[in-house]
Amino acid sequence: MPYWVLPRGTRPDLHGAGALGWPLMAAGIALYFACAFWGFALRGKGTPLPLDPPKKLVVEGPYGVVRNPMYWSVAFVMFGEAAVFHSRALAGLAIVFFVGVNVFVLAAEESLLRHKFGAEYVQYCRRVPRWLPRLRTK
Repeated sequence: MPYWVLPRGTRPDLHGAGALGWPLMAAGIALYFACAFWGFALRGKGTPLPLDPPKKLVVEGPYGVVRNPMYWSVAFVMFGEAAVFHSRALAGLAIVFFVGVNVFVLAAEESLLRHKFGAEYVQYCRRVPRWLPRLRTK
């Protein structure tokens, strides 16, 4: 839950384990803007808003590493907040978010994208993993 709903006396932790949350949140915010602005707006010619989705399939940048980097960005921010506030409730909420997103991606999003982009999306799915980047060995 956001900091303004936390019990009185709960403060962000700037040291120790809580300090690990700050770079995680920063990475999540940076990744979100890379996906939304660079990926969707510039490359895809659209926005993250469902009313104006990308017109082109975005396969470069973060989308060349995993198919769903924007969901990772939100999860990074949520887990970062959980660390900063030492909150199991926030960590649990982040887990529920990620499970829900996975269900949504499997049940709806991938079939919609397959319908919209056809063979290009199918080929993209073969090349790029859904959630976890492939470790490349030479």
